[in-house]
Amino acid sequence: MDPTVGKHGSLRNVLVRLLLFGVFVVIFRFAYVITIAGENCNVGDFCFFSSPTKINAAVAGSGPGSGALSVRSSAELSTPENQSSKEWITGVRFYSSIFQNMIATGDLSRNAKSLCVNTPTGRDVYALKEIGVEDTVGIAKKAVKSLVKSGEGHWIPFGNNTFDFVFSGEGGLERSMRPSEFASEIARTLKPKGFAVFHVNAKDSYSYNSFVDLFKFCCEVVKFHDIHGFDSSMPLIREIFMKKIGYRETDSELFDLNRDQKCSVPDYKRELVKNAEELIEEEPLKPWITLKKNVKNIKYAPSMVDISFKNRYVYVDVGARSYGSSIGSWFKKQYPKQNKTFHVYAIEADKTFHQEYATKKGITLLPYAAWVRNESLVFEINNDPGDKKKEKAGRGMGRIQPLDSQGGAGGGIQTTQGFDFAEWLKKTVSMNDFVVMKMDVEGTEFDLIPRLFETGAICLIDEIFLECHYNRWQRCCPGQRSPKYEKTYDQCLQLFSSLRQSGVLVHQWF
Repeated sequence: MDPTVGKHGSLRNVLVRLLLFGVFVVIFRFAYVITIAGENCNVGDFCFFSSPTKINAAVAGSGPGSGALSVRSSAELSTPENQSSKEWITGVRFYSSIFQNMIATGDLSRNAKSLCVNTPTGRDVYALKEIGVEDTVGIAKKAVKSLVKSGEGHWIPFGNNTFDFVFSGEGGLERSMRPSEFASEIARTLKPKGFAVFHVNAKDSYSYNSFVDLFKFCCEVVKFHDIHGFDSSMPLIREIFMKKIGYRETDSELFDLNRDQKCSVPDYKRELVKNAEELIEEEPLKPWITLKKNVKNIKYAPSMVDISFKNRYVYVDVGARSYGSSIGSWFKKQYPKQNKTFHVYAIEADKTFHQEYATKKGITLLPYAAWVRNESLVFEINNDPGDKKKEKAGRGMGRIQPLDSQGGAGGGIQTTQGFDFAEWLKKTVSMNDFVVMKMDVEGTEFDLIPRLFETGAICLIDEIFLECHYNRWQRCCPGQRSPKYEKTYDQCLQLFSSLRQSGVLVHQWF
């Protein structure tokens, strides 16, 4: 064999091995950049192609010729780690577009000190910086390096009157567990005459006005419009612009809760009444069947509107009786809550039912009688004659009536404390709470409902389920009316009609 041939073969093998080693190094480096570092191929000097996810945004120039637009590349900014996905880039481009529109309309200045609230990805912060609003920071429960600091909407870690512009996107406010504190913190940190912009799912008049009510203590709506979102979580967005016009403590109410004052139910609540089920005009011959079947026809408020923009969610059961009477059997299981957690107040004067509430979480028992003033009352325990099924179930026991009530069926005498229910309600809930009330008080509704109107407390209630007691036909005794109540069905119908005419969403209960 020719020795030169062997030398050439060895040299070729060395070159091939060097080439393979170089390819291996390139592949290893590329895999590291993409899968470990989590960045695009614009990191360092070891890239052989330009990044397809590079973002360019038009930015208004400054100084002479500031009307022109310049372009900044994402390479000029520090892209956070693990934030180079297509979804993240799409979000940045979306926010860049809307913020550019705000600059064009004069709603946002490039010199504005800006805050993005509850921004877990920092896309809106990155977009603001990219278009030239460089003095921008975000807050979220988990910080994002160089973009987002630790904080939450109900606790913003900055001083009073710090920001010229505050932005809350991705439905941050409606997902907050403390919307009133969220609104209060934005008002506190926003400068006077500063702008706050919100992206929300305010799909109807009720939810929009509920949102506005959260900020009535500090701000006014400048404008709002609907825009298309960039993902399926918020396909349609309502963009609301608010301006801070003044600031006062958030516990100030729209009317003085310390004195009697009539109120007018707002129009957006009145709209619910227009869509409610029809009242049963003709007296039912078998009310225990007709009224129970009518529950299927009820149009609940949460089935008609979005109740997201409320501070708290409260259910008040006046005349609760046992836990299983309505709280456990109906409200907990059937009422549409839109995934909201309701605090329950059970108002029940009959001591028979008090013990079982001691072990129930999320329920506050008021062991008194709802009344029109604070005073001691004497009640007589009455059972519905012949209703053995209810007695066996423990749901027909312990009904209470004033001692001078006519036609009682006997039973023991009890003394209990009555309290001014309307005044208690005004001290317990606010205009920003969503309040549902069920009332079953053995005829006392003809005293309590007028008192709610007199004091203005009626405006605090969003929905009422009212059992009106009248001299109904008896189940036990065909052709005979109950001697327990003096009111007629027509009088009950007038009570329901007057409530609805006043704008109160009330349903006939059984």
